[in-house]
Amino acid sequence: MTHSIDNLAETMKLLSDKTRLTILALLKEKEMCVCDIVTILETTQPNISQHLKKLKVGGLVNETRRAQWIYYSLNTDDKAYLHGILKVLPSMKEELKKLNADCCN
Repeated sequence: MTHSIDNLAETMKLLSDKTRLTILALLKEKEMCVCDIVTILETTQPNISQHLKKLKVGGLVNETRRAQWIYYSLNTDDKAYLHGILKVLPSMKEELKKLNADCCN
């Protein structure tokens, strides 16, 4: 029981950051590369990369390499406790319209 409480506590720490929660909301809409997230959040690539690294280490996102680009997606299928949180995250569809084209192609 302690192990799962520890895991849950670590996940909640990850989710307590506004940027990481926003990244999860974006990834709920679609798989994305770092440059797309940087464009939408209007911040630096190193900043977003650090947040994505924490989310990956925490088991909340997957990364897939395609050529020189890495794409990120949610990894929450085995984390039922997150489904309620993801469900209430606001839609990011309007923010996704900021993207002119896929920057990684």
